[in-house]
Amino acid sequence: MISEKLIKELNEQIKYEFFSANFYLAMAAYCDNEDLPGFANFFKVQAEEERFHAMKFYEYIVERGGRVNITALDGPENEFSSMLDVFEKGLAHENFVTKRIYGLMDLATEEKEHATISFLKWFIDEQVEEEATFGALVKKLKRIEENSNAMYMLDTELAARVFTPPTNA
Repeated sequence: MISEKLIKELNEQIKYEFFSANFYLAMAAYCDNEDLPGFANFFKVQAEEERFHAMKFYEYIVERGGRVNITALDGPENEFSSMLDVFEKGLAHENFVTKRIYGLMDLATEEKEHATISFLKWFIDEQVEEEATFGALVKKLKRIEENSNAMYMLDTELAARVFTPPTNA
């Protein structure tokens, strides 16, 4: 049986996944305000992914016979100075989430909770992808600097992003 300590930490992760969704919606709102709908789309899709992640944790806790507890979220930051600032803060946030997932994995490993270890492997792989995506976009934005043509080309590229829930999740 899964420990109460692990259930508590998994529930805490649900809160952080929903916080992530709200943080990315705040970023989308900033992008929309800057008249960059492609960037806004990127963050709206990112928010959908985070809600999907939260529900994966929710369903896992239920499947394991645990009690899901939804707790209050802090309000996300809403003020950004530039698109580079937005993505640098997004990358820092993904680094934070990765540390949380690693902490969950450490706890599951310590408790020899093999089902949870298996469950968390998906999130570890997901975090590698998240950090790589944000890192690549930070590099592009640094290269672009104030080139408005390049900014609008990247905006067009990000407008094509869609969320498709993974079938192997």
